[in-house]
Amino acid sequence: MNALQRNLLILLIGGTTICEAQILAVYKYDGGGDWYANPTALKNLSEFYNATSGAKSSVDPEPVTAEVLLEHGVSFLHATGHGRIVLAEAQRDQLRLFTENGGFIHFDDNYGMSTYAKEVLQQVFPEATVAPVAHSHPIFNTPFSFPKGLPKIHEHDNGLPEAQGYFVNGELVALLTIETDLGDGWEDAEVHGDAKEKREDALKMGANLLNWATVRNLQP
Repeated sequence: MNALQRNLLILLIGGTTICEAQILAVYKYDGGGDWYANPTALKNLSEFYNATSGAKSSVDPEPVTAEVLLEHGVSFLHATGHGRIVLAEAQRDQLRLFTENGGFIHFDDNYGMSTYAKEVLQQVFPEATVAPVAHSHPIFNTPFSFPKGLPKIHEHDNGLPEAQGYFVNGELVALLTIETDLGDGWEDAEVHGDAKEKREDALKMGANLLNWATVRNLQP
């Protein structure tokens, strides 16, 4: 059992799923893109998730590269930014292995990242089914309900939010969110000046992603 598998031990208490030690981390990727954007986002998301679910998630104090993911026991890998992403073959293999061992990947377009993110996710999961995530999927329903799908946090090109899923053997293992900018909504309130309702929507959607990162490991 590796570090990730140990940290994804699940307790079923009174019908409530609680992840004892889920670890969130910022993905430090190569290519020159600003992977370090939204520095307060994961801390706030973890605190919100713990307060609303009783979970005990935490954030890795250091951004992680693909090479050390399994060593750090990360279960939820979050990537954001505005620019270029480049993956070496070994890094692609590590990201794929990360999901095979139970990890979940979230790429959140901070504006200008989506083209690069699509390319690298296709490289990591060449045989995955790539499709919009249905509004009936658990990421939009548990623990918070989003019957219309992703909330719109920032305008960007004023398009509709997109949740592009990467499904391996029918299971959602990675997600690319576009035209929403959840990470900006997770940041400290004074950073972007978003309305309270927008930040709450972003945090609730983030909590659903963390919940899925846990419960997907209970799937048959």
